[in-house]
Parts: sequence; C-alpha cells; structure tokens
Amino acid sequence: MSATYQPSDWLDLEERLLAPYAVRSRESRGRVHAEEPHPFRTPFQRDRDRIVHSTAFRRLMHKTQVLLTQTNDHHRTRLTHTLEVTQIGRTIARRLGLNEDLTEAIALSHDLGHPPFGHAGERALDSCMAHQGGFEHNRHGLRIVEVLEYPYAQFPGLNLTWELREAMAQHSKRHDAPEIAPYRSVGRPLLEAQVADAADSLAYDAHDIDDALSMGLITPAELDDVGCWRRAVEETQRRYGVLQPEQFQTSVLRTLIAWQITDVLEHTSHRIRQEGVRTVADVRAFPGLLVGASPDWLAMRRELEAFLTTRVYRHYRVQRMALKGGRIVGELFAEFRRSPELLPHRYQRRVAERGVEQVVCDYVAGMTDRYAQDEYLRLFQPYAPP
Repeated sequence: MSATYQPSDWLDLEERLLAPYAVRSRESRGRVHAEEPHPFRTPFQRDRDRIVHSTAFRRLMHKTQVLLTQTNDHHRTRLTHTLEVTQIGRTIARRLGLNEDLTEAIALSHDLGHPPFGHAGERALDSCMAHQGGFEHNRHGLRIVEVLEYPYAQFPGLNLTWELREAMAQHSKRHDAPEIAPYRSVGRPLLEAQVADAADSLAYDAHDIDDALSMGLITPAELDDVGCWRRAVEETQRRYGVLQPEQFQTSVLRTLIAWQITDVLEHTSHRIRQEGVRTVADVRAFPGLLVGASPDWLAMRRELEAFLTTRVYRHYRVQRMALKGGRIVGELFAEFRRSPELLPHRYQRRVAERGVEQVVCDYVAGMTDRYAQDEYLRLFQPYAPP
C-alpha cells in the first residue's frame, strides 16, 4: 500500500461516481460493535469479504436450489445461483449509478439462511418450529450473521453494517417477527436491496428452465407456448441462425437473461426519472418499489412461472425428492429434540441458554444436503458408521 494512500480516497470517489439516490459508505449507520475504519476497504467491501469467508457461505455449495445435489454435478446449487445473482446485480447497480459493493454484499448474503433440501426443508423446519415462531430462511440468514457465525473473539456474528442487515430483514415475509421490526421502521428498501431482489427473481426463473431442460424434466418443444421463451428463441435464431443442440439452449437462455436485464434497467431508470427520485430519503418514502420489470415483462414472467410451477416444481421426480428431503429434515429435528445429547458438544452447550428447539433448528438448518443425509444414516441406519 502506498504511504500516501488515505482511507477516504475511495469514499471521495463514491461522491463523484454514484447517483444522488445511491447509498454512500459515509452514510452507513455503522455496525453494532464499533470498529476502526479499514485502511483501504469501505464498510460494504468489508461486509462482502466477511460473507465470502463465512462458513454459511461455503455450505451453499452443497445446498439445493431446486434439484437435489445427487442428481448430477451440473445443475445449480445455492452457491452457483448466488454467484449468478451477484454478477447480474452488479451489472444493474453499475448502470443505475448505485453502490456496487453494497449490492454485491446483499446479493451474496441473500440465501445464507436456506436449510438443506431447498423449500421442502424450509417447510419442514417451519412446521417443526411452529410453536417457536416458525422458520423462514431470511430471518435465519439474519440470525446467522448476527449470532451464529463466530470468527471474531470480540463480538458474535459477522458484525455487518446496518444497511446489509436491513436488506436481509426487509426481504423477510414475516414482517411481524420481533427481530425484523427494527429494520422495517426506516421505510422502503434501499435501491441496492431492490436490485439484488430483482436480480434474484430474474436469475432463478431462467436458471430453473436451464436445469429442468438439462435434467430432461421438460423439452424445448414444451416451452414453445411460453411467450418469453418463444420470443427469445426467435431472437436467437435471427442472430445466429440454426444452432447445434449443445449451443441452442445456452444461447436462448443468454438472450432471455440479457433481455430481462435490459428491461429492468430501462423500466427502473424511467420510474426514477418519472417519480423525481433524487435522494435516498426519496427512495425510503416512495410508496412502492422502484426497481423492477416493465408491466409487459411481468405478465410474461407470470406465464413463465406458471409453467415452471406446473411442469417443473410439481413434476413427480421433483416432488419425490422434495418429499424425501422434507422427511429427512423433520425426522432429524424430532430425534435431536428428543435426545439433545446426540448433538455435537458445541451445540449442547447452547441448549440451556437458547432452548433445545432453537439449538436443534440452528444445527439442522446449517446442514448441507449431503451432511443431512449422512446424519440421517448415522442415526437411523444400524450399520452406518457413527
């Protein structure tokens, strides 16, 4: 590092480069536990790095997106999905003049709280925790970064900035949960958080199509009645002509994603201008969301998501995997709750302070799909290794 470097250099650069409605690092509400400024990283860059180095982030590599991980090695996991959302979010943030570092950190953190086996595992844990306020992955993600991660001796959790924790909390659908309430009093989500959410929706629709096609759950011909897919095929063929099968699918999906990103950028820029949004306070006070797709694209997305629900998420192969995953999660929870002495010592020590249900939930929710299956065999199969 140059001896003449000043920590404020990057903060000054933000003042020159960012749009007036973007969050400046200088404006951050800070951390729960005060820390000295880093000599060459902004607060949001530090948040990003803490997330990437966290245990919960690494576990996303072996957590399900839609299909269980033993199906093959090519479909998406929570980690690959997260990385794809992050690069889309950065692209949109840069074009809108928003804080890329904050957007990136929010995108990287948005799936940290997912349990094993995707939504099936979440439903199972929600049922198990029904008398303890239920389970929801956004709330659990907040719990991970505030309590459960433990890399620092001087405080629990990752000690992330208010803005990042707020984005995780605002994304929760359990608005009345006590841990969420403090973050909802500030108004509408920041534009950086809205961008990460839009990138998530954009990415998972397109990538669920990709995985379903690759797994043979659906065929390209079945998608011909879906308007956005049909138009993406027409645009791809107009640009490239006849493609070989191995290029066709990826080319159409690339067209579909680029088209959606362009639509979000154009519609969001128009709304910001039309509504006269000039400051972060304007974003907070606006009655709805400013970042999103146009009405035409929203209609096409509803059609696409209806197709995915009917033909992919309800496909018997997906349902079988979901049933199996939910059963594993539910039976693990019940067994550890009944016999907490079976928990690893680190978790046993927390029972007196946090209650057995919460500790068991933390343990099971943190498992990868593979680890959950291994634990299930160790507990319920007589000849499995201990």
